[in-house]
Amino acid sequence: MKVAILSFAHLHAATYIELLRDRGDIELVTTDPDAPPGDPTRGKDLADELGVTYRAGYEEVFAERPQAVIVTSENTRHRQLVEQAAAAGAHILCEKPIATTQHDARAMIDACEQAGVNLMTAYPVRFHPAFTALRHTLAEGSLGSLLSVHGVNNSRPPGLERPWFADPAFAGGGAIMDHTLHIADLLDVLLDGEQPVQVYAVANTLLTRNDQDEDEPNVESAGLLTLTYAQGLVATIDCSWSHPSTHPTWGGLTLTCVGQRALVEFDAFPPLLDGYDTARATTRWEPGAIDLDAAMLDKFLTAARTGQRAQPDGETGLRTLRTALAAYESLRTSQPVITAAAALPCSSSHTSRSPREGRFSSQERT
Repeated sequence: MKVAILSFAHLHAATYIELLRDRGDIELVTTDPDAPPGDPTRGKDLADELGVTYRAGYEEVFAERPQAVIVTSENTRHRQLVEQAAAAGAHILCEKPIATTQHDARAMIDACEQAGVNLMTAYPVRFHPAFTALRHTLAEGSLGSLLSVHGVNNSRPPGLERPWFADPAFAGGGAIMDHTLHIADLLDVLLDGEQPVQVYAVANTLLTRNDQDEDEPNVESAGLLTLTYAQGLVATIDCSWSHPSTHPTWGGLTLTCVGQRALVEFDAFPPLLDGYDTARATTRWEPGAIDLDAAMLDKFLTAARTGQRAQPDGETGLRTLRTALAAYESLRTSQPVITAAAALPCSSSHTSRSPREGRFSSQERT
């Protein structure tokens, strides 16, 4: 199968290339025509470093008729590339957020539906075996009904390596647009697509504010969202870029689910080994998690080969995007935002979900 990587703007582009380039069943082609001139971490320089085929532009790539593409451009360029790929008949894995506006997301979904191709949103954490174990626990009723969920997805500021992450013209926002979405997807899975009826957000720009340049955009570097659901469930999302550049790993993601009968804690990237590296004079942290990106790519490529609908799909991407956009509206007004979901009939409980195997840690409530 011929697979194309469209743009190296996102840091995950290199990860996907490294996972795919040595597979015997994949012929990989790449392009990054929007790379800043002279940037050695982008464009042909990066392709040569990684040892993959490089083409000068998107038209050249589509002329080779790839069966699948991975869109890893700046967020505001997703729609253009997804529509081009759909018109070319390629199945699509699109980095999150699927788009920066609901209008663009809907246009992308419609274009893929009309072309008969998959549009999958890059949410790998849902494929973690420990998360499927959490789903199993919820489905079998061990937790009872969910009362609250606390999600944390923190990291170093990605703008340190890719400045466009802190530019709303390309990213659509800051930490809220970047890190709300993985937790929102896990909530979407646990609650079977139910969306919050109210979103309230607070944020600051302490790590991204530039008081010396009035023309420099100031995006939020820290954010905390409170989501309220129709049955009373409350979820919080800490989406902050709060890890220093010297932190031993990029960041992490945890989810704490409080039920009527038990509490379950999920850690997507638990440390396998930590300590101090005297040779490098730095703290060392070796993650013990499975390769979630590899698991996601396997799901995407299997769907592309079989014609099955890929999950999480574009509709999932749109639902989770709505949460981030509601958070920005809450920031603008300093008030909770009542969402469109408030007008929909509510489900009866938060207990019945698809069970799968996995690992988790739990504490019985007294």
